[in-house]
Amino acid sequence: MEHLIALSARPAVRLPQLDTVQIDSTHGPEFLSGEAQLAKYRTHLDRMERIALSPQASRDFIRDVVNGL
Repeated sequence: MEHLIALSARPAVRLPQLDTVQIDSTHGPEFLSGEAQLAKYRTHLDRMERIALSPQASRDFIRDVVNGL
């Protein structure tokens, strides 16, 4: 866990926006490439990013979990 905390302090790597997304489902892999599908997927990712803990809050949470073990 300490290794994860140390890695999280490194600068973030931004990936270019891709034109295809692969998701796994109970029916196997599915590829999204249509503009409407990608827009919906990006909306979900944006929403998750907004409600996620900040990097520092994530590190603090991990430390709290480790200290509670």
